[in-house]
Amino acid sequence: MQRITIAPNYEISRVIRGGWQMAGGHGPIDGETALDDMVAFADAGITTFDCADIYTGVEELIGRFRLRYADLRGQEALSKIRVHTKFVPDLTVLPNISKAYVEGVIDTSRKRLNLERLDLVQFHWWAYDIPGWLETAVWLKELQQAGKIDKVSGTNFDSDHVEAIIGAGVPFTSLQLQYSLLDHRPEKRMVQLAAANDFALFCYGTVAGGFLGDRWLGKLEPEHPLENRSLTKYKLIIDDFGGWDLFQALLSTLRTIADRHGVDIATIASAAMLTRPGVAAVIVGARNRDHLDSNLAIADIRLTATDRAEIDAVLAEAMPLEGDVYTLERDREGRHGSIMKYNLNKGE
Repeated sequence: MQRITIAPNYEISRVIRGGWQMAGGHGPIDGETALDDMVAFADAGITTFDCADIYTGVEELIGRFRLRYADLRGQEALSKIRVHTKFVPDLTVLPNISKAYVEGVIDTSRKRLNLERLDLVQFHWWAYDIPGWLETAVWLKELQQAGKIDKVSGTNFDSDHVEAIIGAGVPFTSLQLQYSLLDHRPEKRMVQLAAANDFALFCYGTVAGGFLGDRWLGKLEPEHPLENRSLTKYKLIIDDFGGWDLFQALLSTLRTIADRHGVDIATIASAAMLTRPGVAAVIVGARNRDHLDSNLAIADIRLTATDRAEIDAVLAEAMPLEGDVYTLERDREGRHGSIMKYNLNKGE
């Protein structure tokens, strides 16, 4: 597994194990099996894990995994494990947010993860029309200075707001964002901003909730309701990208390329994003280790000039998505924003 240093003395695996699918909504999770799966990922070289305070039960699971991994493999092996969580205050909290609230949520994450100092906290703010996001970023920096957070980062902020936060003296180490073959919004400004301000990009959505996979090749366009919120979300992206026929053309092209490399479509879709400027890592959602071999293959793929040209030929026909990073999703009355859940942080 390729590794990359994104800050002094801070190294991660270029494939990050995502935790959202362990939070419910994708089927039942057995705790002991989940711990064994995480050990298998770490042993295989995927040593960086992504979670959030709003992913029900996932921080606790990863906290248990850290203790289990130390027992099984020792402290030196544990020292290579990185856990990236998120700070996502509820929409209803934003108008009255306080430093005490922020510190309380951070303390809860520390307790759940069995970490004195959180490795990396990715800050999300639901609504720019509600003031307080800049002050909250500063409070996170103060908690960093107090030793409760190692790296302060963001998720789903657009370019203007990232610039403002950095300008206020809160440099991000990274930004987690939706960036895939279907969604090139980060290329409008964010990729250049990341290069200018030396922060890494972590991509989610690289397989579009499973749509960018062999399962959907040659299939008729699905009708609503889809089987989970993730598929609903990414079907909207496909619609905006150019529709089902163009999406099928992309899948067919990816299948041809995958055949050359002896892998599946999803592996090529994620590997293609690792070649993009500024991209340090891709986040792969995994309920278990069923696709571990494919996840490991992502960082090993070397796309040829022919591969890239064939992908680019299809993408040239696509419609650019509107707005900057996460702009569509921030319209709470719009097609994208109306499916979001805005109040999941119970502060337990």
